[in-house]
Amino acid sequence: MTRFSAAARRQRGYTLIEVVVAFGLLAFGMTLLLGTLTNATRQVRAADEYGRAALHAQSLLAQIGVGQALAAGRRNGRLDEGRYRWDVVVSPWRDPQAAGQGAQPQPQALVGPKLMRVEVSVAWGEGGPRERLYLETLRLVAPTDPNAAGVVP
Repeated sequence: MTRFSAAARRQRGYTLIEVVVAFGLLAFGMTLLLGTLTNATRQVRAADEYGRAALHAQSLLAQIGVGQALAAGRRNGRLDEGRYRWDVVVSPWRDPQAAGQGAQPQPQALVGPKLMRVEVSVAWGEGGPRERLYLETLRLVAPTDPNAAGVVP
C-alpha cells in the first residue's frame, strides 16, 4: 500500500488554478490577435476605397477638356452607384507672386494661350478628412474666343 501511494504522488497533474490561468492567457492572446486582424481589415478596406477614389479622380482629370473647350465653372456628380461623390472646379489661374501685397494686377491678353486651374475632389462615406481626395493641376488652353478660357473683356 505504501508503494501505491508513492506512485500516486509521483504522477502529478495540473491543478484547477493552473488550468484556469492557462485558459485566461489563451483568451487574452486570442483577444489581441482578433483585435489586430480587425484593425488590419479596416486598413485594407480604407486603402481600397482610397485607391478607387484616386482612379476616379485621375479618370475625371483625363476627361476634362476632351471633346469640348475647357471653360471656367463647376460640375459635380456621383460614381459607383453613389458611393463616390465628385466635384470639379475650373477657374483661370492667377500667379500668386503677381497678386502679392501692393503689386499692380497684371493685364491679361485677350488672345493667346491661358492657364486654367483644375481642381478635382472625390469623397466617399461620410466625406470626412480621411474620406476625401483632392487633386489639382493646371491646363494650358488655346482659346478660339476670349470667353472660352474664362477671360471676360
